[in-house]
Amino acid sequence: MHPLLGIYAYVTFALLLLIFLPLVALAWLFHRGDPAHRIQGRWVRRLGKACGGFLNPFWSFSVEGAPPEGIDSKGYVVVSNHESSADVFLLSRLPWDMRWVAKEELFHVPVAGWILRLGGDIPVRRGRGGSVRAMIAACKTTLANGLSVMIFPEGTRSDDGELLPFRDGAFELAIEAGVPVLPIAVSGARACRPKGSLWFGFAHARARILPAISTEGLGPEDIASLRDGVRSRIAAAVAELRESGAVGPRPGLGGPSRTGSVV
Repeated sequence: MHPLLGIYAYVTFALLLLIFLPLVALAWLFHRGDPAHRIQGRWVRRLGKACGGFLNPFWSFSVEGAPPEGIDSKGYVVVSNHESSADVFLLSRLPWDMRWVAKEELFHVPVAGWILRLGGDIPVRRGRGGSVRAMIAACKTTLANGLSVMIFPEGTRSDDGELLPFRDGAFELAIEAGVPVLPIAVSGARACRPKGSLWFGFAHARARILPAISTEGLGPEDIASLRDGVRSRIAAAVAELRESGAVGPRPGLGGPSRTGSVV
């Protein structure tokens, strides 16, 4: 991408943050008693959709597949592969609300971090036992109140876009909370902003909602098999999306999208 277009993307993002900050703050003020943070969280997801929407001509996003019935009132542990920092903008188009687990460092970023905290998203510092326990407790509270949580089980973005090993945490949480796991496959988002890049690229990307997986009757001894089974399903779906040729770099500003209809 030309640096001038990259500057446009940063300026647009900064303006959207400043516009949404007071809206999220007001939602928090009037609804801070809700343990699931539904109203303020929805404003954060609207911000995510706006950042990847009509003000951003560089990206074309779409979502395919049907969500499980009752997801608006029943909690799921939603897991996805993690190709890019743009994944959050793509996944903000999923047609249901959820709280996101994210690394604690993001919550210290001025304005953006304040919005994450006010919106009820859940910080975690990897390797810190107290932080992990607090994250799990917050996730269980959210799930118990009928709202899903979103976790990237790879723990970080991969350097080359290939799937990394999945960590146990999301699957242990789902089994302990007695809720299903809902896998999402993401492909094409890496072209939006590869790991380590300061600039954004032209891209179209797609998210595919896969069938939910029940954890009924599972115990701690089933964590590894659940984890590996979910990873296999996501890997297969990602391969299908890539082979279809419907994701990846766009040819340029205003270039045609080959994705399906946007949710």
